[in-house]
Formats: sequence, structure tokens, C-alpha cells
Amino acid sequence: MPTQNTGKITQVDASQPLLHQHGYEIQQYGTLRDLPIVIDPSARSESCTLVNQILADTIILYHLYKKHHWLMRGHTFYQLHLLLDKHASEQIELIDALGERVQTLGGVAIADPRHVAEVTKIKRPPNGVEEVPVMLSRLLEAHELIVGELRVAIDKTAANQDSGTNDLLVSQVLRTNETQVWFLAEHLVDTPLVRS
Repeated sequence: MPTQNTGKITQVDASQPLLHQHGYEIQQYGTLRDLPIVIDPSARSESCTLVNQILADTIILYHLYKKHHWLMRGHTFYQLHLLLDKHASEQIELIDALGERVQTLGGVAIADPRHVAEVTKIKRPPNGVEEVPVMLSRLLEAHELIVGELRVAIDKTAANQDSGTNDLLVSQVLRTNETQVWFLAEHLVDTPLVRS
């Protein structure tokens, strides 16, 4: 039942969602807010750029893991189906940590899938299903690209005395990626299962 507009908020109005709101950006991508974390703004800006690139590529890697998890085939289906889902879960944790680090530095974390697709350096896979070794190789290539970006970012954040970002990149992101590379690479070793 409509209420008369008297300027007062009625109980009915108080619970009505304010839909279809529009406004303007309060912080543009690529800009910094001034937060009192005692890191030079140029260092924070460089860290945001480095971390956003790693974040964009990690978002794509996460989606590659989910795609290959769903499309896995063959006699190792069950093991790889579970492994790729485990790796995807670990990558989603990294995505959250990376995004929050950019925000902590005063930047704007890359997030929209269309923006991520414009920024990522990981090659797009075909829309269909590839053979299992190709799927695993594609994941390893994505990891290799990210690990390379990480090593550059680790050196630069250390030089800029951005210890918080450096610690995140070394202790969480790099180590997780290196371990996942090991687990994937072992599935591409062509060794006999029963006889030598």
C-alpha cells in the first residue's frame, strides 16, 4: 500500500531497498589514497602496479584451474579432478590476499573480469576441451609466468622497503605457486607404473 510523502520515513519506507543508484567513481584505478603506513607514495604506487598484474594473472589461473577441474578426462580423472580443485581453492585465497594488499597500500585492486581479461598476460585457452597433458602444460605455463612476475616484484618491493608486500609475495604467493608447479609437473613424468 503506498504511503503519502510527508517527509518522514515510515516503517514501510525504512526497509525498502534504495534501488538503481548511480554515482561517480570515488577513486580511479591506478590512483593512490594517502594512508599512514609510512611507505613512500612512489613505492606504494609501484607495488600496486606489480601486485595488480600478479592479481590479474592469478584470477585467470584460478579460472583455468576450475575449467580443467571440470573438464578433466581419462584414467587419472578422480585424482586430478580433486587436485585441481584443491589448487583452485588455494589460488582463491591468494586472490583475496593480493586484492586486500593493494587496498592496504591505498590503491584500487583489479577485480572486474573484463578488466582482468584486458590486463592478463596469460594466453586464452580454446573454449573446448584439450587433452589432459595439454591442460596440465597450460597450467604450468601460467604458473611460470606468475612466478617470473613474482620474482621481479619480490626484488622491487625489497628494494623499496615495502616489507608487507614483500612478505606476502614470498611467504604466501611464491611458495604456493612453487608447490603447485611441483604437484602438476610430476603428472607429466612419463614413467612406467608397474615395470621398469
